[in-house]
Amino acid sequence: MEAPLYPDVPTDPFTPRGGQPAFWVGPRHLAGDDGCLYDVVADRLAGLGWTSLTIVRGRHEPDEVPEDRQVLRSTVLHISPDTLRWAQWVLADEPFHLGDLPIAWQISARADTSSPFAQWSAYFTPDVPGEAVADLLVALDARDQPAMPLAGPELVLDAVAAHGWIRDIDQPQAAATDPTFTSHISLGEVPPLIQDADPRALTTEADETGTAGWQAWAEPALGARCLWAASFGGSVPHDLVAAFAASLSTTAPVLPEATRERLLRAPAD
Repeated sequence: MEAPLYPDVPTDPFTPRGGQPAFWVGPRHLAGDDGCLYDVVADRLAGLGWTSLTIVRGRHEPDEVPEDRQVLRSTVLHISPDTLRWAQWVLADEPFHLGDLPIAWQISARADTSSPFAQWSAYFTPDVPGEAVADLLVALDARDQPAMPLAGPELVLDAVAAHGWIRDIDQPQAAATDPTFTSHISLGEVPPLIQDADPRALTTEADETGTAGWQAWAEPALGARCLWAASFGGSVPHDLVAAFAASLSTTAPVLPEATRERLLRAPAD
């Protein structure tokens, strides 16, 4: 059951002087991104010393003033100092979809600088909690070798189980869900278009099983449109997925402006 974090506190939200109402809310996996998914992640990357580049594509006529230029597509690319890892904001660049939701962030890494191709990629739609994406990137930044696997898939399930998530009764070694059966994480065949260095991701026939990667999503009601979705290519190291999963499933409340009826709320101090 869900109940207010502090039942003795009045239900009216704390309103900073001149500001909007602010709430502590939980669980994080249903808190959304507060419309700030880019800012939350980009600010963390800036703090890590990553370089950002804006890529703009559009139509520019001779003698046209800058403010009249027609911009067709625009992305922002963030690159680590060693250039082995990068994160790209692609929401404005005609992205493909996961669960009928457009991709917002694509995170990739390569083994060394001799190849321009990513060893693995992970994808996140809008409303994925920005804190979870940022924590994944902090773990990625701390790795000396961003493409080398260091642990097995059990690490991911242990991370969510530590926060009260329940292992799937039919797939206890490959799937788990939160106690309200709203959010899920599962190791299985990756969706189409998920890029990975494993050649099976590109050569799988219709009747064959492709590479296995982690998928996570929130489905507020059975059969309803997903609130958010995340997909990890088969070569994404499990410890990085575990960093995302641990942050996603944490019981610590976060502070977006949210009014979803399923969220726990208490005035922010």
